[in-house]
Amino acid sequence: MNDQHPRVVTRADVARLAGVSTAVVSYVVNDGPRPVAADTAARVREAIEMLGYRPNASARALKLGTTGVLGLVVPDSSNPFYAELALEVERSATRRGLALLVASSNSDLELESRLIQDLASRQVDGLLVSAISGPPRITAGASRIPVPLTYLDAQLPVEGVSTVSSDGEAGARMLVQHLLRVHGHSTVALLMGTASTGWVDGRELGWQRTLREHGAPDAPLERAPFSRKGGYEGGLRLLRGRGRPAAVFASSDLQAIGLLRAAHELGIAVPGELAVVAYDGTEESEYCWPPLTCARQRIADIAEAAVNAVLDGRAPTHRVFDVDLLIRRSCGCTGEEPGELRTRRARPRDRIGPPPT
Repeated sequence: MNDQHPRVVTRADVARLAGVSTAVVSYVVNDGPRPVAADTAARVREAIEMLGYRPNASARALKLGTTGVLGLVVPDSSNPFYAELALEVERSATRRGLALLVASSNSDLELESRLIQDLASRQVDGLLVSAISGPPRITAGASRIPVPLTYLDAQLPVEGVSTVSSDGEAGARMLVQHLLRVHGHSTVALLMGTASTGWVDGRELGWQRTLREHGAPDAPLERAPFSRKGGYEGGLRLLRGRGRPAAVFASSDLQAIGLLRAAHELGIAVPGELAVVAYDGTEESEYCWPPLTCARQRIADIAEAAVNAVLDGRAPTHRVFDVDLLIRRSCGCTGEEPGELRTRRARPRDRIGPPPT
């Protein structure tokens, strides 16, 4: 039995088999800096394939001053929204020849901070963070990160750092207005996620302001984690309480799905006795029953903008994307074939400076 590790194939091995210098092998592998004749390049690639040569990524990174890797930190990688976001960031990175490292903070502030520092110490080419902490904490830590940094889901601008976000307030307004105007509800309860932020979430602001503008009476507000379990437990509290609401806006798809289970267990028909709408618009929102009317975040556009921001080296910007209103069955709309929906679209936009108050 041979306990020896197999010998690593080197650039010199490829050069000998192809009958060229090691420099020529390097030019072919790195696509430059000097041109190589087509037949010579083909011979080098054939030798690489025959020998199974793999360039030393660490050595190449040291020479070029880049690692070819981006880092992404999210609060919960099991959440479908963050899973879809990570997939779109990976696709955007891949189109640029970059790899992606994804880390989950499990909604823990201290772990989030350690992950950011750890990825930065690995000299990634850029770092994208969907932070659970508020603007004061973000601002304080941003200047100490030695790599380009972009924050996702930051509702406010952060000095010296690019940020990319969806317009949560506008999404909440569309959903609440739909329930009030189209379905005639007198008011709308809110099932709001809990997070360690330093601001009032835009979804909550949109809910508050829309009810106030329509002269609607005060409605219940229940806080629960951004999860199925959180939505289920928060839903039970909402639906068992006095003055049970006839319409609920859930601040995430996962919460809404938990809320649907709570309603089912209590024998409350959705949408017959309870209208439900949600924010996020992940794939799960389409395949639960009934399918959720929701404000859909433009995840692919957000990911592309974030990768561009972290790589372009320009002055920091605060980019806010509008959301799309997807009309499905959970709100009480009918007459659509399964899988069909009506969409109200708005154009994405850039905002520089703080959002309007």
